[in-house]
Amino acid sequence: MQTDTLSISQDPMGAAIRDFHLTGKAGRLRVLSSMFEEDEMPVAHLFRTFKDMPRTEQRALEEAYGNVLDIGAGAGCHALELQQQGKSVKAIDISPLSCEVMKERGVKDVECTNVFCPTFIGQFDTILLLMNGTGIAGKLSNLPNLLNRLKQLMSKDGQILIDSSDLKYIYEDEDGAFDIDLNGPYYGEVDYQMVYRNVKGEPFDWLYTDPTMLKAVCEQCGLKCEIIEKGDHYDYLAKITLAI
Repeated sequence: MQTDTLSISQDPMGAAIRDFHLTGKAGRLRVLSSMFEEDEMPVAHLFRTFKDMPRTEQRALEEAYGNVLDIGAGAGCHALELQQQGKSVKAIDISPLSCEVMKERGVKDVECTNVFCPTFIGQFDTILLLMNGTGIAGKLSNLPNLLNRLKQLMSKDGQILIDSSDLKYIYEDEDGAFDIDLNGPYYGEVDYQMVYRNVKGEPFDWLYTDPTMLKAVCEQCGLKCEIIEKGDHYDYLAKITLAI
């Protein structure tokens, strides 16, 4: 697993976040993939408030307790809401520009680091991974590595709140059947590359995990997984705790 952070010259999302923070607007944050047509991420969405968040995210923030770790915190929308609720939260991100913006927006505890970096230590009661939190595993084969790393950072009575989506809807035919090649790579494995103005990021792997698969891998890692909220379009929020 990658353990480093991004360089500013290869941080397109951070550049877009900085522009929006400074000017209230940003250019197109392009999302490229070999699997899908070019898409665009609305940068304003990264600055959303609680009322504009999907129910899965709202539920995660309501369920958070104790010492909270927000992984991949972006522009800090979740961390800021937790602070407003009076909760203690540490926000981390691999994007140095995003971390600068979070500090300027008032997030009190921000660190530019990679959760897989061995020098990052701590014990947290709630670990948040939102906006498809399973994505940072990259590949299904790496999901146990992610879960075991989070297990190291979780307190004895702690919890992981992580969301994802089941991409099977992409493979649904007109008759409602799913045309998925069970002998091929896992259908939730996607490759992306982000581009903003003249800033091009490196291609990266991203993992969408279906609930059954997430539960199975959690069990392998000595963890218990419960789906506590379902969204409108194959998305869901899972609560992961130590298995008894």
